[in-house]
Amino acid sequence: MINTDLFNIKSKVALVTGASRGIGKAVAIGLAKAGANLIVCSHTSRLDDTVHIVKKIGVEILGVKADVSKESDVYQLVKQSIDSFGRIDILVNNAGVYINKDVKDFSEEEWDLIIDTNLKGYFLCARTVGREMIKQKSGKIINITSIAGLGAMPNTAVYAASKAGIIGLTKGLAVDWAKYNINVNAVAPGDVATEVTKEQHPDHEYMARVLNSIPMHRSAMPDELVGTIIFLASRASDYITGSLIVYDGGWTAMI
Repeated sequence: MINTDLFNIKSKVALVTGASRGIGKAVAIGLAKAGANLIVCSHTSRLDDTVHIVKKIGVEILGVKADVSKESDVYQLVKQSIDSFGRIDILVNNAGVYINKDVKDFSEEEWDLIIDTNLKGYFLCARTVGREMIKQKSGKIINITSIAGLGAMPNTAVYAASKAGIIGLTKGLAVDWAKYNINVNAVAPGDVATEVTKEQHPDHEYMARVLNSIPMHRSAMPDELVGTIIFLASRASDYITGSLIVYDGGWTAMI
């Protein structure tokens, strides 16, 4: 008989970055439904809907406006989290930027935006939260990366560089922090039906080609990732660290 208590995260404290929409919002709501208390952040002020939904679920939530690419913002985010809850058990690094463009057309500012948000932001959050987890001698860090970090796709070179960096960061942190009972893993989604992907890929013919490349012939919905996140946040994954779970409907299996 399965010990379902292994997946119990009730009353754990989870910090989710980039939680105003898309994957981050779905993950925050999913963790709340599983009983976790939450800190959610976004660099915009569009957290109201996420906070409202989570409050209706009945767990505690703190919404913070923070730019994860800025050390001072991350410090204040973590400080407010510890002041409010006393600990952080789970970090879901999700805040990210996506620009679909050939490298020859990229500006230095666009490069900095992607690398600073997608890679430096993960480093700053993992480092700052990790210091608290080291004191606790426990913690779960889950980094949302992308299958773009595993192989080339058209017009994604800069984005892919940031996502490949996240995979390397995940493995390095897992090795360094295993002695503190901190698990660090990554999830690499393929195509997910979010506002960002719709904005960047409005071409129906392009999306038809993408879906034809996926054996399941559909995009993932953001809330479909929640089960994997709960697994990695729970005791069920205590012996898993430095791993990458690919969540792509079989896309990379075709390579």
